Amino acid sequence: MDTGETSTLRRVDGKPRVVVTRHLMPTVEERMAELFDASLNTVDTPFSRGKLEVALKECHVLVPTVTDRIDAELIAGAGEQLGLIASFGAGTDHIDLAAARKRGIMVTNTPGVFTDDTADLTMAGIIGVPRRIREGVALIRRGEWSGWTPTALLGRKLAGKTLGIVGMGRIGQAVAHRARAFGLEIAYHNRKRVPEAVERMLGARYVADLDDLMAQADILTLHSPASEETRGMIDARRIALMKPGSSLINTARGDLVDQEALIAALESGHLAGAGLDVYPDEPQVDKRLIRHPNVMTLPHIGSATVEGREASGMKVIANIRMWADGHRPPDQVLEWL
Repeated sequence: MDTGETSTLRRVDGKPRVVVTRHLMPTVEERMAELFDASLNTVDTPFSRGKLEVALKECHVLVPTVTDRIDAELIAGAGEQLGLIASFGAGTDHIDLAAARKRGIMVTNTPGVFTDDTADLTMAGIIGVPRRIREGVALIRRGEWSGWTPTALLGRKLAGKTLGIVGMGRIGQAVAHRARAFGLEIAYHNRKRVPEAVERMLGARYVADLDDLMAQADILTLHSPASEETRGMIDARRIALMKPGSSLINTARGDLVDQEALIAALESGHLAGAGLDVYPDEPQVDKRLIRHPNVMTLPHIGSATVEGREASGMKVIANIRMWADGHRPPDQVLEWL
């Protein structure tokens, strides 16, 4: 494996030149500064495309995040010394993996560290939307609450309802584990059925057809990766299959859902509410979603815990160190033939 040792770009004291595009946890940045010739973004200003171009020409290792679009054109213009893109986060849809493979650039990510954090936040939506938590908070803050009454802000109980999980990977399974404690019936759709032992452990039943799952779910939660196949898969036709008064939770990727179709279903009352942590045009959030009384709009904080962000940063460091030593990093994304 070419680790960049023959590059015309010299390493400082034998350390690889590492460019980090966003401000990371202090403990992570301190360790990076010790181990590498690191260029850190302590002011946390997102890199422009021009700055990414320069970084790719000058570093041995780029550490981007999901906010950085590393497309084929950028990769094609990278310097010969670039050997590793060590992404901070589990997702890799912001990186053109085929282009990286073509250039012989290794890609790593940080899977697993955000599983519980994202599942916890998903549960906030699963509980909060049916119970109309946002409406209650807004009522109090407006000073309009007149006291308890038998019929005010009636929501829906969770026990006995069907939770439909789209995508039964690490996060989907973690959500299922949590949801069982609330008495929810678990149904799921996945590209491949999970082992029977996992289904028994989670009390989950497999639904082979996504349309069937849409029709069965009282609450639908999305945990699929972003790809050409999954983009816009929750469209107007599929939303129309959902039960009147059902809810949709999305803590995965914004472009899984046709946003116009979602807003239309919310405004018509077909859907009772939604819990959203991701959007197709981040950081822009459609004002119609913000105005809706029972849409929980969160600023992409599914992985935002001190513990998770530190663990992710340390995984990045481990991947860089293994690569720099000429070994295969533990979280390599591409398989090299």
